[in-house]
Amino acid sequence: MTISTVFKQRFNLSAVLALSVLFSVVLIAYRYHFTGTKLYLFFYWNLLLAIIPYLLSSAIVLYPPKNKNNLMLYLLIAVWLLFFPNAPYILTDLFHLRAKPPVPFWYDLVLILSCAWNGLILAIVSLWDMQQLLNRLFNRTLGWIFALSALVLSSFGIYLGRYLRFNSWDIVSNPRPLFFDIWDRIINPLSHTTTYGVTILFSTFLIILYLAIHQIKQLTND
Repeated sequence: MTISTVFKQRFNLSAVLALSVLFSVVLIAYRYHFTGTKLYLFFYWNLLLAIIPYLLSSAIVLYPPKNKNNLMLYLLIAVWLLFFPNAPYILTDLFHLRAKPPVPFWYDLVLILSCAWNGLILAIVSLWDMQQLLNRLFNRTLGWIFALSALVLSSFGIYLGRYLRFNSWDIVSNPRPLFFDIWDRIINPLSHTTTYGVTILFSTFLIILYLAIHQIKQLTND
C-alpha cells in the first residue's frame, strides 16, 4: 500500500469520525443554549480524552516505525495505553441518563448514546491500529495478546475512573493513592467484589464486541 493511499484512507476515516464527534458536540451545545445549565458540558472533556488514543495510533499509522528497536515507539505505546481507557469509559456515562425537564428524555438519550458511541468507535479503531502495528513488527500472536490485554486493562481503568474517580493524569500527579488502591484490590480480592465484577463484565463485553468487528472486517476482505 502506497503512502498516499494510507493518507487518503486515514483522512476519509478521520473525516467520518470527526463528523460523528461533531454531532455530539452540537447536541451538547444546543442543550446548553436551550437550558443555560452546564450539566452535560463534561462530555466535551470526555470526548477530548477519547480522541487522544486515536490521534496517537493515527500518528503511528501515518509514520510507521521501520523496526521494533525504537525507543519512541515504546514510549508512544505506553502513553497510548495510559489514555486508552478514556475512550470506552464514556460508555459508563449512561449512568447519567434520567429525565431532566424541560429537556425531552429522548434528546438526552440520543446525546449520551452518541457520546458513548464515539468513545467506543474511537477505542476500537485505535486498538485495531495498534494491533496491526504489533502484527507487523512482531507477530499475530503478540498482536492479539496486546489487544485483549488492552481491553482487560481498560475495563479495570473504567472501574478506577467511574468508582474511584481516578483519571489518566493521576499516574503522574497523584500516583501514591492510585497505586495503593490498585495494590489493595490485588491482595484483597474478596473485599472488592465490585472491582472484579466491573472489570470482568466490561472485559467480556468489549472483547466480544472487538472479536465481532474483527470478523466483520474479515468478511469485507474476502
